[in-house]
Amino acid sequence: MSPAGDVDRFRTAARAYFAYAVVYWIGGVYLVASGVGIPGGVPPGRRIGYVAFWAVVGLVPTVVVPYLLRRPRAWFERWILGRRDFARILALFMAWRAYEVLRVALRSATATVPAPWGGDIPFRAGAAVFFVVTAVALLLVARAAWAAPDGEHP
Repeated sequence: MSPAGDVDRFRTAARAYFAYAVVYWIGGVYLVASGVGIPGGVPPGRRIGYVAFWAVVGLVPTVVVPYLLRRPRAWFERWILGRRDFARILALFMAWRAYEVLRVALRSATATVPAPWGGDIPFRAGAAVFFVVTAVALLLVARAAWAAPDGEHP
């Protein structure tokens, strides 16, 4: 493999994670805006606070994780975790998320959420889309995490 191979794998993983995170960020904010996951006693007028909170919280991994994956960061790798190990831990978390989303997609009965264009979206259908997005991003992050570094043979 060329010297750029390792760099390309991590860049691809960073882009895949970014796309995955954007899908989850938009989906999560939409679900909270639709009332999913909000405590029952919260009136619809105060829902905007929950939406704003999750919009900000969801933005953090959407930006930070691809930033750390894209290229080596000396401060991060020296004091916290190597990029390859970071990608491995990230892949394990993503595998768990894929498993949980797949469980929702395979349930026989499920709730619905109002669709922005009218009608309803079953949680099963949404979970199936989230599973595919997660699985593709997971494969690309895992490839970067577990592939032999350039110049080494397994």
